[in-house]
Amino acid sequence: MTSDRTHPRPGPLPGSAEDRTVREENWYGRVLSDRHVHTGHTFSGTDWTEVVNRGAVFDGCVFTGVRFNGSRHTGAVFTDCVFHRCTFFDVGFTDCTLRGSVFHRSTFTLLEVVRGDWSSVGLPGADLRGASLCGVGMSRADLTGARLEEAVVRGTDLSGAVLHGARLEGADLRGSELPVLNPAAVRLTGARIDAAQAAAVAESLGLRVR
Repeated sequence: MTSDRTHPRPGPLPGSAEDRTVREENWYGRVLSDRHVHTGHTFSGTDWTEVVNRGAVFDGCVFTGVRFNGSRHTGAVFTDCVFHRCTFFDVGFTDCTLRGSVFHRSTFTLLEVVRGDWSSVGLPGADLRGASLCGVGMSRADLTGARLEEAVVRGTDLSGAVLHGARLEGADLRGSELPVLNPAAVRLTGARIDAAQAAAVAESLGLRVR
């Protein structure tokens, strides 16, 4: 004998992969704090437009098709995260940690980063034209083929960064710690550097500075 009673579909088990997946949610204008901690979560198609993030932690998370437009992040942590096809329009990061995170096929317009730890970040092929990256720790960052024309990259640590094929025409690099630059592999026409940087670049090319 069959029952006509409808049983509700059980929800995801706590800690399951489904429980750690956030799909198509509208987080517009949401305020996040350091009480928000996410480890191993997946965010797919989520709208983070104008989110105010003050210290939230995301570790080992995956963001796919997330819209971060107009969001502001202060003291936030995104470590070892993957960003795939995300949009960052008019986004600001201040004193944030993105160590070891990787960006694939994401778009950046009017990006502003102030200080913070972005070491070992993967930004291969990223279009960062006109971006502002000031006082940021970006040692060992992968900027292979990145476009940084007219970007402001001042006081930023790029030691050990990979810049093969990067375009830095017209960029303001003054005060930044630069890796060894190969003019045959990096486009530098019109880039602005200070006297100390000029001497270091000259020495890396085997020139004698007197």
